Amino acid sequence: MKRIFITGFALLGLMRAHAQEPSADSTAYKAKKLKIEEINLISSYYKQDGNNAAVTGGIGTQELTDISNNLDVKLVKYGETGIKHNFTIEAGIDQYTSASSDMVDLQANSSASSSDIRFYPSLSYSRENEEKGTTLGVGVSSSTEYDYQSFGGNINYAKKTKDRNGEFTAKLQTYLDQVKLITPIELRSANGYGGTEGRNTFAGALGYSQVINQNFQVMVMADIVTQQGYLSLPFHRVYFSDGSVHQEKLPDSRLKIPLGLRASYFLGDNIIIRAYYRYYSDDWKLTSHTADLEVPVKISPFFSISPFYRYYTQTAAKYFDAYKKHDSQDEFYTSNYDLSKFDSSFYGAGFRFNPVNGVFGIKHFNMLEIRYGHYTRSNSLTSDIISINIRCR
Repeated sequence: MKRIFITGFALLGLMRAHAQEPSADSTAYKAKKLKIEEINLISSYYKQDGNNAAVTGGIGTQELTDISNNLDVKLVKYGETGIKHNFTIEAGIDQYTSASSDMVDLQANSSASSSDIRFYPSLSYSRENEEKGTTLGVGVSSSTEYDYQSFGGNINYAKKTKDRNGEFTAKLQTYLDQVKLITPIELRSANGYGGTEGRNTFAGALGYSQVINQNFQVMVMADIVTQQGYLSLPFHRVYFSDGSVHQEKLPDSRLKIPLGLRASYFLGDNIIIRAYYRYYSDDWKLTSHTADLEVPVKISPFFSISPFYRYYTQTAAKYFDAYKKHDSQDEFYTSNYDLSKFDSSFYGAGFRFNPVNGVFGIKHFNMLEIRYGHYTRSNSLTSDIISINIRCR
């Protein structure tokens, strides 16, 4: 927990230096020079526990902790014709420990993946033409950890309606991954790990947002996601009814279709009601419903609180069964409880401070947000997360 605060406030020196620069009005950003528009640091601490670890066949501890730090820098440049060029440079690093990963070799502190670091940088660019109401953007990303390597790319387009009250958006994404085949020790060959396997994800998303009136806004979203390649996790065990142990085996393709609706209602000047619903279905016969409600309330001109609640429910994938429930007749099998039937609740609150003169009197340190959430799942998994967001502009 202490690491979050130390990491967050270590940037205060940088922010003080930024705050001492000469002030600039909005027209200053419309220069040819590239300017820093916003800096965000988000640090979080996550802890979970449960009794259905997939590494040990759907039984055993799911204890896990994760410390995450993410820094993004947004830059802007205006061209001679008024075109706005946006650049975002982002870098994240997670350090996590997983008790169940220790059991890949069936003994404590034996697995190289029980404690790991994930590094995930990204770079994106967008070009906004305010006169035409269009935005075109591209981005690249990567993610690296001990047993997983991912490279991603995306392209997106947005077009506003003539009255500027509606906007159509479209996005294409791809992720090209390599999974290191870390097999449970009793299933491992004499040569050790079995190389790597590929996993590719392609996604398309369409959305349309509309301002109904000055208080009410809605957005509808539809995605289609297809995955091909090695979709199992190599270190997940599955115990059959005869007591034999096997390596998780799932199909090499999956088609996902999520549909969503988002709405915001401004209840006077101090309260916003934000609601979200998503329906999800895939060809593994898993369906789910998500309902989310958040109500930011402005307590004063510089302080607001945002309580939130999210309810989620899903059916089990057709390839899931519990410990020692699968048999030799099954073509595919998993005891990963993320693919089981369950309901979950996630609730908490966010607290945002944005004083006129800046947080701690630092003019450009204009926002500090602290959020806490508690998660419970009907199959015994529980977790807590606390995060801090520092914004400088």
